[in-house]
Amino acid sequence: MKQLMQGNTAAARGIYEAGCCVASSYPGTPSTEITEEAAKYDEIYCEWAPNEKVAMETAFGASLAGRRSFCGMKHVGLNVAADPLFTVSYTGINAGMVICVADDAGMHSSQNEQDSRHYAKSAKLPMLEPSDSQEALEFFRRAYDLSEEYDSPVIVKMCTRIAHSQSIVETGERQEVPAKPYEKNIAKYVMMPGNAIRRHPVVEERMRRLQALAESIDINRIDEGSSNAVGIITSSTCYQYVKEACGDRFPVLKLGMIWPMPDEKIKAFAGSVERLVVVEELDPFIEEHCLTLGLKVEGKSLFPLEGELSQNIIAERLMLNVPEGLKLEEKIPARPPMMCSGCPHRGIFYTLNKNKCTVLGDIGCYTLGAVAPLSAMEMTLCMGASVSATHGFNKAGGKNAVAVIGDSTFMHSGMTGLANIAYNQSNSVVIILDNSITGMTGHQQNPTTGYNIKGDPAGKIDLEALCRAMGFSRVRVVDPYNLKECDDALKEELSSGEPSVIIARRPCALLKYVKHNPPLKIDTAKCVGCKSCMRIGCPSLSMKEGKAHVDETLCVGCGVCTQMCRFGAFQEGR
Repeated sequence: MKQLMQGNTAAARGIYEAGCCVASSYPGTPSTEITEEAAKYDEIYCEWAPNEKVAMETAFGASLAGRRSFCGMKHVGLNVAADPLFTVSYTGINAGMVICVADDAGMHSSQNEQDSRHYAKSAKLPMLEPSDSQEALEFFRRAYDLSEEYDSPVIVKMCTRIAHSQSIVETGERQEVPAKPYEKNIAKYVMMPGNAIRRHPVVEERMRRLQALAESIDINRIDEGSSNAVGIITSSTCYQYVKEACGDRFPVLKLGMIWPMPDEKIKAFAGSVERLVVVEELDPFIEEHCLTLGLKVEGKSLFPLEGELSQNIIAERLMLNVPEGLKLEEKIPARPPMMCSGCPHRGIFYTLNKNKCTVLGDIGCYTLGAVAPLSAMEMTLCMGASVSATHGFNKAGGKNAVAVIGDSTFMHSGMTGLANIAYNQSNSVVIILDNSITGMTGHQQNPTTGYNIKGDPAGKIDLEALCRAMGFSRVRVVDPYNLKECDDALKEELSSGEPSVIIARRPCALLKYVKHNPPLKIDTAKCVGCKSCMRIGCPSLSMKEGKAHVDETLCVGCGVCTQMCRFGAFQEGR
């Protein structure tokens, strides 16, 4: 059956059709929807793991037990999972194991735009790279067969545009794969030095076999062109841009298997054209490989190292005319992200700014606490770094430093940093912003919510009990809508001279089950136009004709602004 599918939905369909039985992931844009969509198939057990390392190890365990498995993550998540990644390359697998990594060129929702192709090369693992939704389905499905044939996990690399764009997909039936029997094999699976040193040659031999496969596999193909003046090597979303900008004018070598690359096919292709150009986003991965083959090639001399490419950029750098209808002439206005109306994080950041704290932050929608007018966050590095960095900052003599971290991020990688504070005793205040969900990636459950990926009741971690068990005697819960309560708690904990945890608990305002108050109104007779309410940066508030104005379509009646007004201008709505 043919249907229009988002790339991530097609990827989920691919792992379903391949007979995958276990999927464990941590949500991260742009990869999140793959596991969410996979969870709609009852034949696949799906879960959100606390972090990507745990997810990959879970998928490996399922493979070891004889069932096809999957784990998905965004590019920075692969950094977290790099430890098992490099060693599972040595052990190999039992049943097929597929790893999805989704890159984010352009940093639409990420703190960097690293190129995950380097992981495949460094870990000596095969990597496939689809260029549309149909290929996403096919490549994920085929990855399982490759995994089992070559005794190796297979990485499938997505990117923001392929993950979130839609194209026509032809679906098939699920292939029910019998469980492979687990056989005890200490030499293969116990990676102590004596065994690992004997597995390394196995890895190298596998790469030689995969190199031979790359030469013949049909997903590395040549699209013929009408002129051999230029030959283009490309992959992924860049293939779509090249075809839009060039049509059938030039031959194109499209690499569906991006690692290992087909050396002989590349050399033969280069010999058939007058000028060889590599079109790829981010690092010169293909280009540098071509240079090792002794080829004269152009790539990053024409195209930028940073950000996304487009058909316009490719046409401009190759001095081509873009076909009518494809050129984007208009500049699209920027729409900067902001905390939502009623966001429970707003009151905490206002309090931190008011107390002139040095706030070391973390990854989540609360990272927007760095944006004016709150401007309360001064550092964001990676998941969990807020807690560890605050400890280091305070041990180095820093003053008034506070860590802020979300509930999901705390479970991901904040606990070890908190253990360090408890063990090495710095006078550090850690604020856990508990909005009862994983907010930034679209409301996924986590170990503190009490529900699993399907919304069914699940184990629930008690944050207060956990922090006390880790050695904190000072643990308190505040309502971030109550500015005085937050201010008092912060002042007390900063002056306590002990490690402490403040849990700011209030569910995300966008959760469907959260009931809101009626929108507030302004008594214009009482409003003096002082703009004090504007300091919290709520999108529901603006100034009109010198008076505060509430947008009733956005306001959720949280009441934080009423605490800012000394003149009683805010009135409860009806």
